[in-house]
Amino acid sequence: MFGMVLLSYILLNLRDILVPLAFALLLAILLNPLTIFLEKHRFPQIAAIAISIIVAMLIITGVTYFLFMEMKGFSSEWPVFKEKIGMLFKKIQQFARTDFGINTKKQNEYISQAETSMKPVLATAMGTVLGGLEITVLLPVYTFLFLFYKKLILNFLFELFAKSGEKEVGFVLTQTKGAIQNYMFGLLLEALIVATLNTVALLILGVPYAILLGVIGALLNILPFIGGILAVLFPILVAMLTKDGFSIELWIIVAYMAIQFVDNHFLVPYIVASKVKINALISIIIVLMGGALWGIAGMFLSIPAIGVLKIIFDRIPEMKAWGMLLGTEVPTTRRRLSQKKK
Repeated sequence: MFGMVLLSYILLNLRDILVPLAFALLLAILLNPLTIFLEKHRFPQIAAIAISIIVAMLIITGVTYFLFMEMKGFSSEWPVFKEKIGMLFKKIQQFARTDFGINTKKQNEYISQAETSMKPVLATAMGTVLGGLEITVLLPVYTFLFLFYKKLILNFLFELFAKSGEKEVGFVLTQTKGAIQNYMFGLLLEALIVATLNTVALLILGVPYAILLGVIGALLNILPFIGGILAVLFPILVAMLTKDGFSIELWIIVAYMAIQFVDNHFLVPYIVASKVKINALISIIIVLMGGALWGIAGMFLSIPAIGVLKIIFDRIPEMKAWGMLLGTEVPTTRRRLSQKKK
């Protein structure tokens, strides 16, 4: 218990250092096949690593620039949205006053309480944005160093766990690398398909900024269970501000439910859930714990981290029970405690 408390304290207080390192390690594992491919084609090691990182940075920069340009167009219409939000807020106030008997004074008290409770959330969001800028600067440097010192790190791990058996260490490292690569590649492919489905559905329904909302929905969908709920709120809000009536909002809910059905029953089982098979209960708990420790970055990193732990637990006899707890296999029978007769 003391070890768990100490680990949580370290993760919380060193998150500014550990978050860029964690993302760089994931990116290094993803870029490792490309680096090996370039080295096999007679590229020097440093050149192969540099080319791999440049390709990754170009893709990340392109996606970021696209989202920025879409948001720029969205922000130009903010004065109109602000006016409509004010009108919508007045309707909600009138509805609360006439149907629920909540007078204006009481409503203002509730609003002030909500504003007070939202300040820490906004501060956390701002910290996440600033942390994202820091990650952008440090990510290429850390990734380069991880790839450059790959053999040194692997040799260190083999020496560290030499008593446990070189074969076991090699198997765990291979399984871990494969699990993370399969998970990340599957996640990117799933996000691309979900973004396309979201965008097509919103375009058919005539919702403005369909591409931006579709991509944001796909990014939020990466967060297990919670992201799907958050993803549908943004297009509903835009539809409420730009369309009359509530029929479009209902169709958005229907469309997103259909997309979630396709995602949960076809995309996730066949594309994402390759080797990182964590049950729903643990997924929700670990995502919330990751969010409490490292914010949005922690929510994203929590599933690969718990997947790696499961691989390790499954290979250690004393920890197999924990591996079973994290997994998706549900026993058909329940073991009962034997009672000794007095």
